[in-house]
Amino acid sequence: MPGPLDGVRVLEIASAAPAPFACMILADLGADVVTVDRPAKPGRAPRRPNDPLVRGRRSVVADLKSADGAAVVRDLASSADVLVEGFRPGVMERLGLGPDVLAEVNPGLVFARMTGYGQDGPLSARAGHDINYIAVAGALDPIGRAGERPVPPLNLVGDFGGGGMLLAVGILAALHERSRSGRGQVVDAAMVDGAALLTSFIHGVRADGHWSDDRGTNLLDGGAPFYDTYRTSDGGYMAVGALERRFYQQLLVGLGLDGDESLGAQMDRSGWVRMRARFGEVFASRTRDEWSEVFADLDACVSPVLAPWEAGDGEHARVRNGFIDVGGVRQPAPAPRFSRTPAVVPTPPRLPGEDTEDVLAEWAGRPASSPATDLLTQGVTA
Repeated sequence: MPGPLDGVRVLEIASAAPAPFACMILADLGADVVTVDRPAKPGRAPRRPNDPLVRGRRSVVADLKSADGAAVVRDLASSADVLVEGFRPGVMERLGLGPDVLAEVNPGLVFARMTGYGQDGPLSARAGHDINYIAVAGALDPIGRAGERPVPPLNLVGDFGGGGMLLAVGILAALHERSRSGRGQVVDAAMVDGAALLTSFIHGVRADGHWSDDRGTNLLDGGAPFYDTYRTSDGGYMAVGALERRFYQQLLVGLGLDGDESLGAQMDRSGWVRMRARFGEVFASRTRDEWSEVFADLDACVSPVLAPWEAGDGEHARVRNGFIDVGGVRQPAPAPRFSRTPAVVPTPPRLPGEDTEDVLAEWAGRPASSPATDLLTQGVTA
């Protein structure tokens, strides 16, 4: 069966990381996503990517700086439901492809914009990466060990959680509103906004007086010995999240420390240094797999720390088919799950421009044998 977004057409202007992630989600859920890629440089043959972020869609090529390339985008946008772009503010306008121009050819178009700092504000024109956006948003400062500098959480918080995921939510909300009004609108998704949004819980906890501004000293930031990771004898790690008392008691049972009065009370911070050292000593006595067996039947919130390429081998992931093979690359399966309209099986990434002829004929009504189409198919603009 088709996915829940079957029939939705998304035109993606090729960019990096967050916007492609959003478009991957939309494609996984059944949208017809077409990416406008740049033409290959002269003498350089296009290479088929392995990147899961570009799975599940078709590709056309167009030089947006040329009149013909811009015309291709306008033609495709006229029959699209959504256009996604990730340029700095003002770039699409300079190309003659801004939201006002495209609204004239398609009043129902949802024009979705992905940037670091947003479409306005004093930082809007500045360059940046995930680490910069989450730093300004207040999401980087709390992450790290006590007395040490903040640790970048890969680019998960800005690019993907606060960026691409927020963009996908904004697109779906705009499409829902359009079903009532019949009108499109601009979605301004900024990673600095999304990263800040992800910290909402911390603001509430701090307002209630339950959060210390000292990094690495709180319940959820590694400050508590019962919410942390521990090294095992084989160099692996176990993750412990035994916050509630009932889980903490089961943790002690698994570690063989039940009844050890030297640990003190769970929430007595004065004993946390001693407690952490004892936990570390015990965890270091066995391998990660051995501890996984110990805690397999204990409801203690204790789990093995798996590398991304190990995660698909876990029993839970295997039973739920949480990882799939797409074009020879193992990767996470589409999510979330739907009871009536399950997500589609993603197709492998396409060569840049591989679908130019078909898409121009299908979306823009251009004859497959037209000179302009022939040139674009070759990655060359007229």
